[in-house]
Amino acid sequence: MDSVRIEKNGPVTVVVLDRREVCNAVDPGTARRLHEAFVAFDADDASSVAVFHGEHGHFCAGWDLRAGAQLDPAAITGDLEFGPDHPHPLGPMGPSRLLLSKPVVASVAGAAVAGGLELALWCDMRVMEDDAYFGVYCRRFGVPLIDGGTVRLPRLVGMGHAMDLILTGRRVDSAEALRIGLCNRVVPHGQALPAALAIAQQLAAFPQGALRADRLSAHLQWDLPLAQALQQEWQSGKACIPEALQGAARFASGEGRHGRSG
Repeated sequence: MDSVRIEKNGPVTVVVLDRREVCNAVDPGTARRLHEAFVAFDADDASSVAVFHGEHGHFCAGWDLRAGAQLDPAAITGDLEFGPDHPHPLGPMGPSRLLLSKPVVASVAGAAVAGGLELALWCDMRVMEDDAYFGVYCRRFGVPLIDGGTVRLPRLVGMGHAMDLILTGRRVDSAEALRIGLCNRVVPHGQALPAALAIAQQLAAFPQGALRADRLSAHLQWDLPLAQALQQEWQSGKACIPEALQGAARFASGEGRHGRSG
């Protein structure tokens, strides 16, 4: 079974992440397929809005640490180097370095942690089920945020909240996420996808020229352009990758599963 599939619903494209055996954690092959799926969505004139959905009860548990434990740090950094003018840079989690011309709505159930949180932050809006949760769970394994987390989280929730979440790596449940602006809607269990699809259909019904122009202006208004901020994050975080792979090996051996500290 392919770990990424695309479903079309009129002007709405649903990108489905399906690695159920690892709570939708992303390995390098899946990252490339996610990247390709969203680049294809952006180029598709018939599609106006995308919904990013994790199958089988979880949005995404982050980078696949079991797979990462087998990788060579030099190979990782070599594949992921990029400049601020790269048209479609590949992120460790796939699409996280893309600035699309169209909106993406995240359908968040279960875990959206570590790199999964970063993928949710990459989306324009987040619809979250009431028992779902966010968290920088990679903190305990020495894995840096190199998929936009240090750039987008402070911009979304403010520096104080961002530092709390980035430094502690603690779990953030839906009520707090809504209160601090980390999600846009909270819905009952099992309703994130229908709610995200309803929002996507609403956005697709608007005149697209103005919607896309306003969205792009909002993305570009920050003092540091997004591409340069992401490159700065990468240059800072890539030195941590050897330690991250050591943490991945600890995870693969059974340490710290399900958010436990030890």
